Amino acid sequence: MENTLIIGASGGIGAALAAEAAARGATVTTLSRKADGMDLTDEASIAHHLGRLEGPFELIFVATGALVIDGQGPEKSLRALNGPAMAAQFATNAIGPALVLKHALRLVPRDRRAVFAALSARVGSIGDNGLGGWHSYRAAKSALNMLIHGGAIELGRSHRQAIAVCLHPGTVATRFTAGFPEHDKVTPEVAAANLLDVVAGLTVDQSGGFLDFAGRPIEW
Repeated sequence: MENTLIIGASGGIGAALAAEAAARGATVTTLSRKADGMDLTDEASIAHHLGRLEGPFELIFVATGALVIDGQGPEKSLRALNGPAMAAQFATNAIGPALVLKHALRLVPRDRRAVFAALSARVGSIGDNGLGGWHSYRAAKSALNMLIHGGAIELGRSHRQAIAVCLHPGTVATRFTAGFPEHDKVTPEVAAANLLDVVAGLTVDQSGGFLDFAGRPIEW
């Protein structure tokens, strides 16, 4: 039976991932700010909570992220940029998940297949950005993609069967997307099933990749 760790399990996608993984027979461990006080913007908090776990985990899924932080939503133009809001986006959407990977390395088995997955977003694709705007969120997700890509290279040297990827879940009907009614959305349950299907089909040669909810590569 696969051991699974879901980080961000109090969110819409995270909770659905935990439930779906359990329904598929996994033994699921969850961590979140709401239930456990784990703060992804504080490395000491990340180290403390991951340090309490024994593992190993065949799947570690970082299902965290934020679009609106402290009331600051996506910018519509460069004139709306401000440094503290940009820093908050990077802390939550890029630095936090990367520090999880750092402190979770000891929880990844070396003798068998294992997956580290982090939620990214298609808007983090530089090649796919034809509209502009949403500068801080886009840039933070682009940074996350690079951090996981680089981390995957290093991970592969010590954990030959390990896979690290960034996954785009599609537009999911959660509080995260409540302010964007114009987008077609899927339920968290559908998103979770799609994401775990992708995880189940990943191969080592896809490590470091940026994939959507159907397992299709997204351009950087």
